[in-house]
Amino acid sequence: MDWRIETKCIQSGYRPTKNGEARVLPIYQSTTFLYEDAQSMGDLFDLKAAGAFYTRLSNPTTDAVEAKIAALEGGVGALMTSAGQAASLISVINIAHAGDHVISASAIYGGTFNLFNKTLRELGIDVTFIEPGATDEEIEAAFRPNTRLVFGETLSNPALHVLDIEQYARIAHAHQVPLIVDNTFPTPINCRPFEFGADIVIHSTSKYLDGHATALGGVIVDSGNFDWAAAGKFPELTTPDETYHGVIYTEQFGNAAYITKARTHLMRDIGSTPSPMNAFYLSQGIDTLHLRMERHVANARAVAEYLLTDDRISWVSFPELPDSPEYPLVRKYMPNGTCGVISFGVKGGREAAIKFMDNLKLAVIATHVADLRTCVLHPASTTHRQLNDRQLLECGVTPDLIRFSVGIENALDIIDDIKQALDQI
Repeated sequence: MDWRIETKCIQSGYRPTKNGEARVLPIYQSTTFLYEDAQSMGDLFDLKAAGAFYTRLSNPTTDAVEAKIAALEGGVGALMTSAGQAASLISVINIAHAGDHVISASAIYGGTFNLFNKTLRELGIDVTFIEPGATDEEIEAAFRPNTRLVFGETLSNPALHVLDIEQYARIAHAHQVPLIVDNTFPTPINCRPFEFGADIVIHSTSKYLDGHATALGGVIVDSGNFDWAAAGKFPELTTPDETYHGVIYTEQFGNAAYITKARTHLMRDIGSTPSPMNAFYLSQGIDTLHLRMERHVANARAVAEYLLTDDRISWVSFPELPDSPEYPLVRKYMPNGTCGVISFGVKGGREAAIKFMDNLKLAVIATHVADLRTCVLHPASTTHRQLNDRQLLECGVTPDLIRFSVGIENALDIIDDIKQALDQI
């Protein structure tokens, strides 16, 4: 039966079926697995059979968590990675190579911007960044004959721009290329990009999905909706892979061709594999994801409403506010709420922002974001430090921007902490 998403958080991926079997997903802390004959092992290496034979490619604990996340997003399959950055990289180089071109929204996480702007270029993949809120004509103008994909974040980190998923998907598909979307901040609880035309979804699972800031991880989810063969631009999926005796992914794996190649080719060769223990921690976090996201959203709304009333705050960016330019897109794509992250400025600029953060007692200064504890960061001097002033503005980061990740503590305690910190500036 097709459960509702709250039930999928708890029940999908792993369910015991035999008497005496573990009720909770076990940790298969093993690199290798027993097979009784050489033919069975050979079939695995030839991609003729599925199964766990080496944890770099497959592990029962990780497999279960991948199945759970695929169910939450509504995809045909998923691949966990060791970190969110690995998911971003593999999602792109699975279908783009030296000499190819990628289009990306500029309002993305600083680490992803650096990955695209430096590392992809060093690999011979050119990238064009387009402004948030770009028109159809501006997006169209960025395409080249060698463009292989379009990339964006459903809710950008830290500027909180909302991607018009349907717009980007429509234009990408008109050029026979997929739309890859990072859905880390809203999570599938608050946004389901596949329902609006996205083809591939990625997450830094270290954020809300894990929720406890205990385990690094990333994941790639394949919608199964993009027709790679019909597009005629992706020979890596539609022509023989000689490293697997000539397998053609689209013919042997159908609409799971993309995610199968990501695992059997790139995870095989790059090895950015999550540990079974981290996969287990992630599963434990996802169990309560639907409950935590409700509290994050409610607390963030309360904090944002308070900030609007304090004249020591110069501006507030929270797309759920009715006067936000992002509000119409929020109502369309995230009607139940966005996430727990707010961006705002303190009067007095960068110096005042730093003093404010130093005086917080409950909220801690941390590189991390989007877990159950309230934390704060000044992106211009930390996560986005490598960017120049022009690049900072392209990413939506101003010198005074404070990224405030509202946790699930009592909202009044969070607000009191903000008040006392402002009093000491």
